[in-house]
Amino acid sequence: MSRRLLVVACGLIYFFLMLPLLVVFPISLSSAPYMQFPPPGFSWQWYERYLDDPQWIEATWRSLYIGVSTAILALALGVPLAFSLVRAKFRGRAVIERLALAPIIVPTIILSVAVYGIFAKLKLIGAWYGLVVAHTVLALPFVVLVMMAGLRDFDRGLEQAAEGLGASRWQTLRRITLPLLRPSLVSAGLLAFISSFDEVVVALFLAGANMTLPKKMFDNILMEIDPTIAAVSVIQILLVSLVLVLIGRFGRGLSGSAR
Repeated sequence: MSRRLLVVACGLIYFFLMLPLLVVFPISLSSAPYMQFPPPGFSWQWYERYLDDPQWIEATWRSLYIGVSTAILALALGVPLAFSLVRAKFRGRAVIERLALAPIIVPTIILSVAVYGIFAKLKLIGAWYGLVVAHTVLALPFVVLVMMAGLRDFDRGLEQAAEGLGASRWQTLRRITLPLLRPSLVSAGLLAFISSFDEVVVALFLAGANMTLPKKMFDNILMEIDPTIAAVSVIQILLVSLVLVLIGRFGRGLSGSAR
């Protein structure tokens, strides 16, 4: 009985969280010149307005390459850090692990204010690579957590067998360790991309006049509200959903191929 109540409660919570999507999707196809629900008719005009607006497209591309750059940098920093935290033994390891995971605990607004003070002195406000650095700080904990979980479940006997057959450490890493960790690498990289692509608070402080997609959406909501916002939201939701599907399915496929 308690299990059924838990399932029902979780289902209601999930429905409540998904309820706004039942409004956003129809509004994005509305034929009305303003937000109206239910829409009086259906039209693709708001998607066409998004695609025809160079500011929206520029903001989208900027968010995409910042997200990809963040994922690459977070992997470059997070993977070696995860290896050292799981496999190395040194003093202060627990402190370093807590520092690496701190951005998850610290509110984003506090982190944004702190980073703004530093970047203002370095004249990085408005620079896209400044946003990449700030987003990497936020994405690093996801990479470290996913890679640490993958490394703790890793069978080190496979590495020892390769080394026993004459493989060097580099060959073992390249041909054994990293291929078997590809599901974790893919998941970590995609999570880092999502954390950057959807981030708006840091962008409000550091982007300056250069718009990322979330910042452009925030500014448009303040200035004018029309169904274009709904259309962009749908596109963003679909992109993030695609990334989540890749994390859930593509990672498992890599795991099976690695075995």
